[in-house]
Amino acid sequence: MESQLDQITKHCENLERAADELSSRVTALAEGQAAATDGISDAEYVTLLVHNKKLKYRAQILQKGIAEYSPPKSALSDLPNSVGSTSSSAAPAKSASRVPPLPEVPKDSMCAILQHLEAVFERAVRVAFPQHTAPVNTQIQLSKMADYQCNVAMALAKILRQNPRVVGQAVLDAAGTSPLIANMQLSGSGFINITLSTGFIREQVTRLVTHGVTPPPLNKRKVAVDFSSPNIAKEMHVGHLRSTIIGDSICRLLEFLGHDVLRINHLGDWGTQFGMLIAHLQDRFPNYLKTPPAISDLQGFYKESKKRFDEDEQFKVRAYKAVVQLQGHDPDHINGWTMICDISKREFNKVYERLDVKLSPYGESFYQSRMEAIVADLEQRGLLEQARIQEDETDRKDDRKFMYSNTVEEPQTVMPLIMVKSDGGFTYDTSDMACIRYRTQELDVDWLIYVTDAGQQQHFKSFRAAAARAGYFNSATTRMDHVMFGVVLGEDRKKFKTRSGDTVRLVELLEEGLVRAEAILKEKGRDEALSQQEFDHVKEAVAYGCIKYADLCHDRTRDYVFSFDRMLDFKGNTAAYLLYALTRICSIARTAGVSSGSLLTEARKEPMQLEHEKEWKLARTLLKLPDVILKLTEDLYLHPLCEFLYEVSTVFSEFYDNCYCVEKDKDGNITKIHTSRLLLCEATATVFKQCLAILGIKTVERM
Repeated sequence: MESQLDQITKHCENLERAADELSSRVTALAEGQAAATDGISDAEYVTLLVHNKKLKYRAQILQKGIAEYSPPKSALSDLPNSVGSTSSSAAPAKSASRVPPLPEVPKDSMCAILQHLEAVFERAVRVAFPQHTAPVNTQIQLSKMADYQCNVAMALAKILRQNPRVVGQAVLDAAGTSPLIANMQLSGSGFINITLSTGFIREQVTRLVTHGVTPPPLNKRKVAVDFSSPNIAKEMHVGHLRSTIIGDSICRLLEFLGHDVLRINHLGDWGTQFGMLIAHLQDRFPNYLKTPPAISDLQGFYKESKKRFDEDEQFKVRAYKAVVQLQGHDPDHINGWTMICDISKREFNKVYERLDVKLSPYGESFYQSRMEAIVADLEQRGLLEQARIQEDETDRKDDRKFMYSNTVEEPQTVMPLIMVKSDGGFTYDTSDMACIRYRTQELDVDWLIYVTDAGQQQHFKSFRAAAARAGYFNSATTRMDHVMFGVVLGEDRKKFKTRSGDTVRLVELLEEGLVRAEAILKEKGRDEALSQQEFDHVKEAVAYGCIKYADLCHDRTRDYVFSFDRMLDFKGNTAAYLLYALTRICSIARTAGVSSGSLLTEARKEPMQLEHEKEWKLARTLLKLPDVILKLTEDLYLHPLCEFLYEVSTVFSEFYDNCYCVEKDKDGNITKIHTSRLLLCEATATVFKQCLAILGIKTVERM
């Protein structure tokens, strides 16, 4: 072996030497340092270049071969005894008492397989290479060769400067045993192929029938989700659609996982606009205190008052006085303000009821006293500044009070917050600072989520940094996420508007969804197959479900095209198709005359039997759900759940096409019922329903 290595090494050195000589020659030619009498033609110059590249490539191959043929001694000395090294200097493995315990399979919930395997192999790396103390990325992924594959050896070998296959063998030998794993094999350059235990798969998929989808274990938090947030006296429009749908789905996800979730609707119910609204109310309905007016069109009422405010100077003066009286808590003005707010909230609630969204309103008025306290606190601590601005080449003092996110000596990385306006009033910045202090210090929230459009990204960076500087937010103890989203586009790929160019009212959009869903269902003859009550339920589920799913199935940061034709299509990745697929799954056992109760009884007897490859494929697909759900909590993107649900429907179709659940003779009489396959259908339906529940989509048993 030694003489052979010497020969290869010598040959490699000769090749490198020849390559260096050629490289020097080529450089001399390129720089004009070689004489013309050298007799080198253009053709020979090109030949030298090509030959040089070939020699360098061969040298690299040989060097790599030497590295694989003769691994560094450190690679052998660092391995635990279990690797089977013959080196006398091999370091012993850690004593059993110091080895981290293997992760356990949860008994009262579904097992997140990826999470479990990551823990198994992170532990294996620590055992095999105790000198490696940096964080470990185990790189577990799905595999075509097995169920999963661990690729940690490739990255770890570069860090440790060792042969990846030797590293992979060391990790494999240190992995220990797990009830999830039936077999592990080393392949290629250190890849570890992992095959799941068939018993584990059968138990877990049967558990879906007996216990439903149960959340994987995790640390619980108190979460404040700030979403929807319309303005009082203005109607909800399509711009509020995404915040409402995305925010509600995030709440449903976190509630399912067992977090304590506060659903906060930050209403714009305070400010100068209420002065003009109250003044207009006094003119239009002088007797409003004794006889509350029935204002059916609050949006029109707002436009009327705004027109007067812009055109009538006397009305503008009265409006400003009304603001002062409102802020001074004059009883008559407070009553007028309350009436306007109540009318708006009733209209908002009609939309929320249609979409099955629950929210707790916290208007800006709620934070008035807290904003005063915030400003006083920041001023006392010297965190507010009055900036100087340049105008006509002379400095003048700006009466506004700013808060910078970092000290004066440091360069400003984000925009400062305007905490007090020149007239002494407060701003959105003041309100947001008061909100974060209230939520972290009074409500003891340790996870803050704001669901707004991407246009507010810079604002959130600024107030997050300012809140951290003020001590109202600590990233070490509190998580904060800005869940931003793109805009809704029309089919012309421009901002979604009505034909007249106005913003689309949300109520009208939902109503159009109902009309279109009804027409499509009647076209398919569903009105004849269902009772009127069933038909109305299906119509609402399809209409509102399609609107929600069309939003959630896209990467939320991107703009998306709103198209009723596309979202109501019963083919492809749409809510209409998925709801129909669920009804098909639910109908299989019902057609066979087998009740859910009898299936539950069978499931409790023993784990279901899986034989056909399509049965195993479907079972393995269903068991991905806990890992998909945990991934959602990392970045709060919801489209992976939609992709998973569509994958389940596709794999189920493969199963249904290849595996008879109920066998019939030529006359249509049932001759055999495959109970285990009906149990697999029941497990699939359970997963379907839970995924759709997280997405806020109501399900139907028949369509």
